Amino acid sequence: MTRPGLGVLCRLSVVLALVLAVFAAPAAAQGQSSAFRIAHTVDKSAPAQVAVSGRVFNDGRADAVDVYVTAEALDSAGKVIASGVSYVGGVPAGSSTTFSLKVPAARAAASFRVIVSSFRFGFAVQS
Repeated sequence: MTRPGLGVLCRLSVVLALVLAVFAAPAAAQGQSSAFRIAHTVDKSAPAQVAVSGRVFNDGRADAVDVYVTAEALDSAGKVIASGVSYVGGVPAGSSTTFSLKVPAARAAASFRVIVSSFRFGFAVQS
């Protein structure tokens, strides 16, 4: 019976580390990251919906791609009563990008919360 050589064990360790990195990265990207800041304004002038627009800032050191922003209309108790989602695209490191979205039937909302709801770090495609 032969035992695996040191080279095989090293390769196995590298493969295991890569698999863990691939599966851990999307899970970490699902929540709000401290790399982002959001400035937004709310326009309640339309009768059936509220327009939310603003800018998402990437204060991180890596480009963010596939960025989505979610605006949530909150009642006076802080419960979400309506929401809207917008695809922002890529936000290069140290830069910002604008967004706009509509939240249906939210005119009676007491406040709004806007978050980066999904993203992943990578290289943004420059056009």
